[in-house]
Amino acid sequence: GKPQVLIKEIDGVRQEPFERLTVDVPEEFSGTVTQLLSERRGRMNEVSHGDSGWVRQEWIVPARGLIGFRTKFLTETRGTGILNHVFEGYEKFAGSIRARSTGSIVADRRGPATPNAIISIQERSSLMVPPGTEVYEGMVVGENSRPDDMDVNICKEKKQTNMRASGSDNTEKITPPMPMGLDRALEFIGTDECIEVTPQSIRLRKVELDPTVRARAAKKAKADA
Repeated sequence: GKPQVLIKEIDGVRQEPFERLTVDVPEEFSGTVTQLLSERRGRMNEVSHGDSGWVRQEWIVPARGLIGFRTKFLTETRGTGILNHVFEGYEKFAGSIRARSTGSIVADRRGPATPNAIISIQERSSLMVPPGTEVYEGMVVGENSRPDDMDVNICKEKKQTNMRASGSDNTEKITPPMPMGLDRALEFIGTDECIEVTPQSIRLRKVELDPTVRARAAKKAKADA
């Protein structure tokens, strides 16, 4: 499941680990990075502007706030940002941190992902699987542009209106899949998701594969909130 930090109670106070984070970014991305880290309960200690148009920021950030940060940081700085962090110590619990604001695209059945289905689904999401990938019910196959999860039939075949073979689908319209290594997968998964690692592949999936059970649990959680 999703990585968790070790929370301690010290002298009767709930405390969590913090990291000292240093980021170097082009000046045009400084404001974006400031917003990202503020949302993660970080506090800026120091900022300096170099002559070359780069900015260095030093932050104290809850360790759990850095889970999922590296990928977002590199995306927002278009791969130019540099970050390093070291353990700072335990401090008072900083409060809640908003989780990933996007939902997951989840396969609703077993079978091979088809070009036709991928072209349709990618209009509202970023997918992780290329055509031909064997998927199963409950497998996470992409990131939704909206906060909610969405179950999809990524195995849907194109209706044949002539004698063309199914292999002649218009695959040039398919956006290359989002790369998903182990580090990025650990950052990406939600609290109800986990990672399957095999010598051949890394797959993300819901802990509960049955969509009916997931929907029932989500409804109950919403009612209890």
